[in-house]
Amino acid sequence: MAINSGLNPWASEQLCIRHLVREDLKALEWNDQYTQFRRLYKDIFHSTRDGRAIMWVVELQGIGVIGQLFVQLSSTRHDLADGLNRAYIYAFRIQPPYRGFGVGSKLLHFSENDLLKRRFRWITLNVGKDNSAARRFYERNGYRISGEEEGEWSFIDNFGLRQVVHEPSWRMEKDILQVGIVNN
Repeated sequence: MAINSGLNPWASEQLCIRHLVREDLKALEWNDQYTQFRRLYKDIFHSTRDGRAIMWVVELQGIGVIGQLFVQLSSTRHDLADGLNRAYIYAFRIQPPYRGFGVGSKLLHFSENDLLKRRFRWITLNVGKDNSAARRFYERNGYRISGEEEGEWSFIDNFGLRQVVHEPSWRMEKDILQVGIVNN
């Protein structure tokens, strides 16, 4: 387990940000912590094939996948993702032992740069109202609160049962065109 000494113990060449491949799906369950999302992850993976989504992972050499960030490029909710100007970030996680070393910032900036190259201008996301650390992280990275969400959504779990999640959230957004390319 890594200890956060305030210094990044990993050289940049040990971290690889890349598209998720099918063989990574099990790693997204984080030692059974997120097993309930197994079917959801597979569905999102299939939506990457038709260009509606992107699944990024961070791999640490010798360890494996330590982080993830998903992007919805188009949605029926155009206030989240319209396929042209606005994309939606979600399922952004870094495993706890690797937080505080800049891995999340690298992944976020990498995905923002990718969206900028794809000619998107706005990025939206929702952050739980009870997750003040994540909210501060996004604010440090240029995101601003633009509204509120009830945060009710559902998914089919690994047993085939519908699960309903209620997570009141802040809607946050960032104009990446105004900021431009961010150094990783």
